[in-house]
Amino acid sequence: MRKKIIAGNWKMNKTPEEAQKLVEELKALVNTDKVDVVFCPPFVCLPGVIEAVKGTHIAVGAQNIHFEESGAYTGEVSAEMLKNLGVKYVILGHSERREYFHETDEIVNKKVLKALEHDLIPIICVGESLKQREQGITIDLVRLQTKIALKDVPADKAKELVIAYEPIWAIGTGKTATAEQAEEVCKAIREVVAEIYDQTVADAIRIQYGGSVNAGNAKELFEMPNIDGGLVGGASLKIDFSKIVNYND
Repeated sequence: MRKKIIAGNWKMNKTPEEAQKLVEELKALVNTDKVDVVFCPPFVCLPGVIEAVKGTHIAVGAQNIHFEESGAYTGEVSAEMLKNLGVKYVILGHSERREYFHETDEIVNKKVLKALEHDLIPIICVGESLKQREQGITIDLVRLQTKIALKDVPADKAKELVIAYEPIWAIGTGKTATAEQAEEVCKAIREVVAEIYDQTVADAIRIQYGGSVNAGNAKELFEMPNIDGGLVGGASLKIDFSKIVNYND
């Protein structure tokens, strides 16, 4: 049975002081071993958040890495730096990175390989725009994104990583894919993983849904057979995030 994983992507929100305050408010409410809980704050907040969650079941993730080990890449952060801080997860290929910073599927793959090299667990984001959904190419696109992201990833590493299906049209819009729509795509992702590797790997890999997840829709989404939790945006910055984590209580 796959353990659910619920990660909060804080995006470019919260100062270090505000981040620590939010963690102090949330940690008693989401410190559970029933699901894996991950906070993904901005880089500058990572040290304080890591310190604040010590002694809890809560893990910390970053929102990006560079695919090179080190070098003249002004403004970038390496996997080794994050691992040294105590980061466990890293979000890669988020649609905002793809759109605003022109990250390609190939760049995402390079980042996945670098993260795994340093024993960081990638949360790989895939998903379609509204136009692509209307064109009827959602499954084809997500299969392609998944295949390229996993290129050269060995089976034993693939079992450990996380894939987040995030329909771009549902991110920050208040629109949510229906549980059936989300399940259809998450099932397709699991099927393509089985094609790349085998059914054992496909059964092990965790697939999240992301896109306006909130306390009201979390339970219906997370009870779908191929949805193993959520990558939560705006709602992760509020106390209501605890209701998403504890959706089954």
